[in-house]
Amino acid sequence: MADTSKRGFASMDDDKQREIASKGGQAAHEKGTAHEFTSEEAREAGHKGGEAVSQDREHMAEIGREGGKKSHSGGRSQDSDDADSEEKGTQGGTPEQHADAGRQSHKSK
Repeated sequence: MADTSKRGFASMDDDKQREIASKGGQAAHEKGTAHEFTSEEAREAGHKGGEAVSQDREHMAEIGREGGKKSHSGGRSQDSDDADSEEKGTQGGTPEQHADAGRQSHKSK
């Protein structure tokens, strides 16, 4: 770690921090004071996370490359357990990503 101090939570290694944080979370659940998300809060948090991730263009480009590799692999993947989505011909990605790809594919027409 960059911190030269030998004191405090932040100077501990990641495993030790996780161990201590886990104990705190378990204690809060046992005591009944732990925060539990409502469906609405969880939806909102997921939306914010999706917005933040989509701002990283290089990350989104990598997602697209991986999706392209999978969609052009020539058939069903051997390690997939999700036969339903393969039978229906669905691809990965959000509806927004599909809409963007559709708009881009029509630019040259």
